[in-house]
Amino acid sequence: TRIMTSSTEHPVLIGVESNIATLTLNRPAKLNALNYATIDGIQRHLDTIERDESIRVVILTGAGDKAFSAGADIAGFSSSVEAGVVTAMREFVGRGQALTKRVENFPKPIIAAVNGIAFGGGCEVVEACPLAIASEHARFAKPEINLGFPPPFGGTQRLPRHIGRKRALQLILTGESISAEEAARIGLINEVVPASRLLERTRELAATIIEKSPVAVSACLASVTRGINLSIDEGLAVEANQFAQMVHTTDIREGINAFLQRRPAHFSGH
Repeated sequence: TRIMTSSTEHPVLIGVESNIATLTLNRPAKLNALNYATIDGIQRHLDTIERDESIRVVILTGAGDKAFSAGADIAGFSSSVEAGVVTAMREFVGRGQALTKRVENFPKPIIAAVNGIAFGGGCEVVEACPLAIASEHARFAKPEINLGFPPPFGGTQRLPRHIGRKRALQLILTGESISAEEAARIGLINEVVPASRLLERTRELAATIIEKSPVAVSACLASVTRGINLSIDEGLAVEANQFAQMVHTTDIREGINAFLQRRPAHFSGH
């Protein structure tokens, strides 16, 4: 195990083991609220992870058993709002949208291991992750309406695309929370597991993906993430382009040869 940061003073911890980087939001006393230092910390770790070819999958979770993330740190960003439109848009909205866009478009799979409440910005991070597994204790909500503003980290755009317009608007307009079971039923997350098995199950899913070709995994992520917001014809062009990029790889030859020779494939990522 390589632990890059373990100090309790870091708002985001990173540990690397067996090709999996685990990022832990580390402000349990504040329910892992996303202050500016936390958002910037996630971005810095993702920079490192993107450059490290040995890391194949990222798990994103929260410290403690109460919260994945209760959302944006209200005390932290209220001063940005007070400072006016330009400052609020740059420091708060711009930062939050940049984070969720980065998570959504990251070339390696990011799996949210939702250990507790995922409210507001915390829920928006889960929406941006390509995969999510939740503890039975997890709950999800969009409480921004109670503070007098719409979700600003991508929640008004991703949530209706993922779970449908009416379900999304019910959450966004009421601020009411839903259970992990309900979140799985409507497609916000992939599955619910007992709290004691959350990280174990998330690592199992990661291990399954690690067996695949890294270049093919990236191509699948790019194809789905870009295509979901396009017309079907434009999306099919994205898909064809992603396939075309695989034709010259050794992994596609290895995959096809392994199938024909009835043996397991050994992918190199090239």
